[in-house]
Amino acid sequence: MNSKSIKHLLMAGLVSCGMAAATTACTDTWDDHYDGVSTGVNDGSLWKAIKDNGNLRNFASVAEACGYDVRLNGSQVFTVFAPTDDQFSAADAQALIAAYEADKARGIREEDNSTVKEFLQNHIALFNYSVSQSLADTSIVMMNGKYQQLGYNTFGGSQLLSRNQLFGNGVLYTVEKQAKFFPNVFEYFTKDADLDSVRTFLYNQYHYVNEFQEDKSVEGGLDEKGRTVYLDSVFEQKNELFDLLNAELNDEDSTYWMLAPTNAEWKRLVEKYTPYFNYEPQVKDLLREGTVDSLIYTNIRMAIVEGTVFSRTTNTDKMLRDSAMSTNCALTSTARKAFWGSDTLHYYQYMNPQAAPDGVFASTENVQCSNGQVMKTDNWKIRPTETFMRERVLEIEDIIKERGIHPVDSVETTTPVYVDVTPDNPFYGQVSNNMYVEFSQNYNTMNHNITFNIPRVLSNVPYDIYIVAVPALAGDTTAVGVSRTPVKMRFRLNYHDADGNEVAGKMTSNFTTEVDSVQWIKIADKFSFPVCTYGVDESDTQATLYVETRVGSGEASNGTAQRTMRFDCIVLKPHEE
Repeated sequence: MNSKSIKHLLMAGLVSCGMAAATTACTDTWDDHYDGVSTGVNDGSLWKAIKDNGNLRNFASVAEACGYDVRLNGSQVFTVFAPTDDQFSAADAQALIAAYEADKARGIREEDNSTVKEFLQNHIALFNYSVSQSLADTSIVMMNGKYQQLGYNTFGGSQLLSRNQLFGNGVLYTVEKQAKFFPNVFEYFTKDADLDSVRTFLYNQYHYVNEFQEDKSVEGGLDEKGRTVYLDSVFEQKNELFDLLNAELNDEDSTYWMLAPTNAEWKRLVEKYTPYFNYEPQVKDLLREGTVDSLIYTNIRMAIVEGTVFSRTTNTDKMLRDSAMSTNCALTSTARKAFWGSDTLHYYQYMNPQAAPDGVFASTENVQCSNGQVMKTDNWKIRPTETFMRERVLEIEDIIKERGIHPVDSVETTTPVYVDVTPDNPFYGQVSNNMYVEFSQNYNTMNHNITFNIPRVLSNVPYDIYIVAVPALAGDTTAVGVSRTPVKMRFRLNYHDADGNEVAGKMTSNFTTEVDSVQWIKIADKFSFPVCTYGVDESDTQATLYVETRVGSGEASNGTAQRTMRFDCIVLKPHEE
């Protein structure tokens, strides 16, 4: 039996009591137990039993200081494993109470208070748990989500001094000493001073929500309005950070490795990445006035932590010989195409991760946690171009159709037509998504221009910028005449400077397309945008590509050149020497 697969052995007592003599102090009808009238149930609540026990004074003092006297005196059902005063001293209790008050004064949420989470909830479980000599040891889940081993004689490595004492709202055990708290990957960051910078970001930047877990809660009938009433309501903490990392770092049922830079390395990375997220003043002012979480602060630090978590389900020992796939990578070619614009791009995936000296797992100090390990390093091996500094593939059809951002034609002389490249076409597979957009002129007597929005660029990153032109044959294999003549164009990048002023870039020289070929036209070499547009509303245009035809009247009339433009996509590649 997999011990971690059994989170609640006795949800409302439905398992253990059906085993005849397998348990002690277990009645035939557990509904009676909830009503507190069953034969064999001791008088009073768990809290009364703890308070009246002269050898549980120190445990009681901590529970009362943290408000758990109220919970243990209520109707919710618990199993309590209380360490006795013999090895849990008054000094130990006072130290925990002082830590509780200190965390509370610092504004730490009750769920994250170290005394509550690491001591009280580490000794209290929801629902009833009973033991017998005939049942094998098993794991039970505590209020803090941790698994503790429970047997007839031991709990969490500590000797059971008394067992199976049933009261009106649960079961009481006394134990020889405290159960050890073993932090998971997420919790470990609060334990290591070398990782204070990571902890500050992970814990302070994202908010928690407590989500009700209906499938783990115990129903107790209906109220007068027909709504379900729960005898035991179970909630689980969720953090939006986990969604961004695609990893539940506090899940005790999962196994993760997480790379973590030490404080000095974190500081170096923040300083290195800051120029890439330089927003114009209007955006900065808006952020300062409108939100606590700065877009600048968050983006810089997410650039560090995204791609640092690895599920061991995906990354087996055998697979890690070749590459490490983080929880932010795209696992299939279809997903890579959807996320990055090309199925050949492998972001957040690292080749030869354990190969020194360049492997991302080289030179790490590995700390074991309850659900994996934290891999500390002061020598960061992940390159920006493997994660956030990505190649940008902007599909023209997406710019127009999906994002609702239409190209601007100053004189409204073009009509966009979406063209599919069919499987029987020789150009099939050469055009991204096998679709392009044809901009055919409404007036043959004049040149025309189009302006495309370029969203989500980083600042101060040297980009090689291309636009991909497509021949008429890609959409029509029978195309003849003027439709197969070259197109003459020129281009200009427009952008905002660091002060938010609009800047019209330098116009390129005239460019003539090649006949009957898909062509990557290089518009700029190592061009750096002064401001970043990640997270900025795409309707707020800050970077654009201006395209205009440059076909003379004579060329148009004699059929040696055309003004119909056919584009597949715009590509921005971070330049690497």
